[in-house]
Amino acid sequence: MADGVAVRQRVVAEGRALLREAGRTCWAVFRIIIPVSIAVRFLQQWGLVEQLGRLLGPVMSLVGLPGEMGLVWATALLTNLYAAMVVFAALLPDVPVTVAQTTVLTTMMLVAHGLPVELRICQKAGPRMRVVVVIRLLGALVLGVVLWQVYSRAGLLAGPNVPVWRPPPPDPTWWGWARGQAALMLKIFGIILALLGLMRLLERIGAVRLMDRVLAPVLRVLGMTPAAAPLAIIGMTLGISYGGGLIIRQAQSGRLAKRDIFFSLVLMSLCHSIIEDTLLMVALGGHVSGVLLARGAFALVVTFALVKVLGRVSERTFDRWFFRASAPPARDKPGP
Repeated sequence: MADGVAVRQRVVAEGRALLREAGRTCWAVFRIIIPVSIAVRFLQQWGLVEQLGRLLGPVMSLVGLPGEMGLVWATALLTNLYAAMVVFAALLPDVPVTVAQTTVLTTMMLVAHGLPVELRICQKAGPRMRVVVVIRLLGALVLGVVLWQVYSRAGLLAGPNVPVWRPPPPDPTWWGWARGQAALMLKIFGIILALLGLMRLLERIGAVRLMDRVLAPVLRVLGMTPAAAPLAIIGMTLGISYGGGLIIRQAQSGRLAKRDIFFSLVLMSLCHSIIEDTLLMVALGGHVSGVLLARGAFALVVTFALVKVLGRVSERTFDRWFFRASAPPARDKPGP
């Protein structure tokens, strides 16, 4: 009887500790998402997204897309993938595109979207915002150009795109927007709570150490230590917005070197949310060769190249141009 009471007390204590940890972790990202989302909402109301879409129109020709699709990417850049999917579905009847063109667009959207929120999260973890925004925008354009050249020259995926799913239009009112944001906050809290509980369980059964050993060779090739594995896993599976609180928590834990934080965030900035977001883009008509395989390979190549190039710069130069030295209490050098 006494043993049963002790077990219940331990479970209750663990549950309370988990809720407190989830609350602190969520608060770290909610403080970013809420004000940035409100600002972006005002920018939408003032027509900034449409103006950016017109500016991106000529850029779309570089990747073999009609100029009208600039509005789709602009929506993804400033808001999120769901809003961009709605715009794409609305344009598709009047601006038909092939599977190849859809794959190019959706891959670019996956590399660069939700920038106001995701760049602020990355900045909070340490990397300088200007560097991350250049990497994501330039990376999206370069990958888009490469994919279009490959598809067009090889005559691949030339058939018309027929999406298997089209999202319903959202409620355009402020009340509808507020409900959507509240649902997002609840979803983030639920995901973080579940993930924290899962991580505790995996740590107790030794699975985390096993994952570290499995990923160690890949991270070693990329010039990172095994300590960066949890951060990379969080971002690449959950995404920067959903996993933002955990990413900041890991980055500010003091257990990671500055360069591990920076290169991990570069890797996950170019290729994150490999499950949910990839499936969304496939449902929209994107082909897995672009939205998953090419995106993943591109992220690895870019990260590897940056590791080699930045490995030659001094700590002072690295702090000045690439990492906010006063942000997280990251170590200069990885521990033993």
